[in-house]
Amino acid sequence: MKIYNTMTRRKEELKPIEDGILKIYVCGPTVYNFFHIGNARPFVVFDTLRKYLEYRGYKVKFVQNFTDVDDKIINKAREEGVTAPEISEKYIKEYYKDAAALNVRKADVHPKVSEHIPEIIDFVSTLVDKGYAYEVNGDVYFSTRKFDGYGKLSGQNIEDLESGARIAVGDIKRDPLDFALWKARKEEDEIAWESPWGMGRPGWHIECSAMSKKHLGDTIDIHAGGQDLQFPHHENEIAQSECCNGVPFANYWMHNGYITIDNEKMSKSKGNFFTVRDILKDYDGEVIRFFLLSGHYRNPINFSDTLMEQAKAGLARMQHAKENLKHLIATGEGTMTDEEKKELEGYDKYRQEFIAAMDDDLNTADAISAIFELITAINTDVRNGASKEFAEKCLDILMELASVVGLLQKEEDDSVDEDIQALVDERQEARKAKNFARADEIRDLLKAKGITLKDTPQGVQIIKE
Repeated sequence: MKIYNTMTRRKEELKPIEDGILKIYVCGPTVYNFFHIGNARPFVVFDTLRKYLEYRGYKVKFVQNFTDVDDKIINKAREEGVTAPEISEKYIKEYYKDAAALNVRKADVHPKVSEHIPEIIDFVSTLVDKGYAYEVNGDVYFSTRKFDGYGKLSGQNIEDLESGARIAVGDIKRDPLDFALWKARKEEDEIAWESPWGMGRPGWHIECSAMSKKHLGDTIDIHAGGQDLQFPHHENEIAQSECCNGVPFANYWMHNGYITIDNEKMSKSKGNFFTVRDILKDYDGEVIRFFLLSGHYRNPINFSDTLMEQAKAGLARMQHAKENLKHLIATGEGTMTDEEKKELEGYDKYRQEFIAAMDDDLNTADAISAIFELITAINTDVRNGASKEFAEKCLDILMELASVVGLLQKEEDDSVDEDIQALVDERQEARKAKNFARADEIRDLLKAKGITLKDTPQGVQIIKE
């Protein structure tokens, strides 16, 4: 598999540090609110990366943190008159609900900043001892210029950064480019811990470095996140991690592109800020996932009603193929014919197209296209009267590929309530009596209720929209 490495700005063959094992760290949410559609993209994209790597036989250790110590959390707690931990715990629970709706699996480890304070203090202390950091009035800052490689991920030149930086009146940093590793407590209601520098809390960047080191080691295979984190967050992670540990921090860096809303940047002031919780009121979570995977992860993607409706229609086509096969399995019989065996063997080319697309820097758009090509072939070959075994094998390969991209994972409720079943039975009786007007009337009535009827030689297939 080749992935685009932001550090080198080219596609590179993925070579694990340990054979067959991949250690991945993905920056998670700051838990002070429901996560928005922009946050959802890296969650879905890198969950798909994990699923695909596992499909290809790798053992993946996947870590995604929760930032539960932050100014935004403190401010939210003040607004609501509760503690910062109450805010963060509330929104961690809400994260899990919305992530599950998007078929995003839980990470192997979801470390919280608040549970890694000793590791963070040790990390900062090491940087101070090595001369890479300094303390002023309880604050600890990283000396950016002491790391020769600063700017190598984002391509930023330190001289250009210097010219754009300003030291505010009263700022106690030695250099405008230095950043906080530890912040002294400023207000009594701020969450804080004892440290060698007094009561305080971690800076943002140090958190991920310390948690990655704790759970994955000094050097990891892949570090991933949104494009907006490339600078300064990931740049600062590299600087402090490599100065502390003396080895490269991550071998590969992956960043997903931005999401715009109707071709405009998402912003609360523009009124085009959408949380996933909001969108789930109108669309199923799998539709949102389909939309997020319908373009290449590194390209910008535009969120709009039109594109969401297209995603809904695309997913519906997949779902109908699955339901048709389930109906044939339920009503069919027999083993595969020689012709069916030959047709099944031919489906491997769609599997190979899918793999080739995913191997090419996680090209989910082309991978989904390969699934649709498979569906077209199945719809052509699985005619009425197909053997039960053939229908089962077709469903197996469809679900094999769909599960890698996290689609078709919801098991639909096949049960039909008594009123609906009574109408279906009445329609069948009307058809037998050649009362086609009544049969059509019932079909239209059921259609209005979101029920489509498909007449097959094996009986009526009831499809819920």
